[in-house]
Amino acid sequence: MSLDRESVPREREVPPVAAGAAPAPNPHATAEQVEAARHDSKLAQVLYHDWEAESYDDKWSISYDKRCVDYARDLFDATVPEEELRNLPYDRALELGCGSGFFLLNLIQAGVARRGSVTDLSPGMVKVATRNGQNLGLEIDGRVADAEGIPYDDDTFDLVVGHAVLHHIPDVELSLREVVRVLKPGGRFIFAGEPSNAGENYARPLSTLTWRTVTNLTKLPGLSSWRRPQAELDESSRAAALEAIVDLHTFSPGDLERMAESAGAVDVSTSTTEFTAAMLGWPLRTLEAAVPPGRLGWGYAKFAFNSWIALSWVDHNLWRRVVPKGWFYNVMVTGVKPS
Repeated sequence: MSLDRESVPREREVPPVAAGAAPAPNPHATAEQVEAARHDSKLAQVLYHDWEAESYDDKWSISYDKRCVDYARDLFDATVPEEELRNLPYDRALELGCGSGFFLLNLIQAGVARRGSVTDLSPGMVKVATRNGQNLGLEIDGRVADAEGIPYDDDTFDLVVGHAVLHHIPDVELSLREVVRVLKPGGRFIFAGEPSNAGENYARPLSTLTWRTVTNLTKLPGLSSWRRPQAELDESSRAAALEAIVDLHTFSPGDLERMAESAGAVDVSTSTTEFTAAMLGWPLRTLEAAVPPGRLGWGYAKFAFNSWIALSWVDHNLWRRVVPKGWFYNVMVTGVKPS
C-alpha cells in the first residue's frame, strides 16, 4: 500500500489522544474479527496490539527503571556515532509504532531527549504509552497514526526512534520516507529490535517447541497447577494466530541499509545484537506465557535475567568477532536527514 504525498494527513488534521477523538481500544477480538484480519494486515495490527496492550509490559518484562533505561541507552549508544553522543539531549523526539512506550520513555529518562511524541496504529498501545509517560512525569503526547502517513508537519522532530516496529509495516520504505520527511535537517532516526532473516529461523521454532512441550506436559497428573486455564490458553492461541499475520518481514542488515538510503537518508549504518541470548530468551518468554502468572517465582526471574545478561555479554565480546553479522537475531538501523 502507498500514499500520495498530498494524501498524507498533517499535524493540524489529527487530534491528540487526550482530546478524546481517537478510536477506542478493542482488547478482545472475536473469532470472526480474527478471520477478517487474515485478509487485512492493518486490521490485524490493530486487533493484535489492542489485545496485547494492557499486558504487554508484563509479557516482555518491560520496566521503566534502571534495568530497561540502561538497556535502551545501550542500544542507542551502540548505533549512534560517538561524537553525536556528546551533544545530547535532542529536543523533541518521536517514537513510531510505540507499543507501550518502552524505547522512547526509557531514552528520555536516559537523557537522550527532553520531550516526546508517540504514535501507533493501535489505540490500546497509544493509551498505555501515554499513561506510562504520565506516570513517569514525562512530557509526552500520543496519537493513533499509520506509520505510512505520519501525522506531523515536515521538519518537526530532532529524533525519530522505533523498537520492533518496521517488521509490522507493509511498505517499510514508504514509512522511512515519512520518517525522513518529519525529521529536521540533520535529524537522526534509529530503529532497533528488528528480526533478522537468519534469526527467525532459530527463534521462532524454539518458541513453538517450548509452547507445545509446556502445554502438553502440564496436562499430566500432578502438574495441573502449572497449567493456565484452558480459556486463557485458547485466547493465547488466537493471539498467536494474529501474531503470525502481523509479523510481515524479516531483514538482513543490507536490506535495511538499502531501504533507508532509498528513502533519502544519509550516513546510514546497521548493527546487530543477540545471538545465543535470543536462543535462550525466546524459549524463556514462551515458558512464562504458558504457565500461570507468578508461578515461576522470583528465583526464576533472577535466573532468566542474569542468564540473558551473561549470554548478551558473550555475544558482544566473543560471537560478534567470529559470527557473521546477519546471523544475529536483532538488526538496528540508523540514518540522518540531509542538512
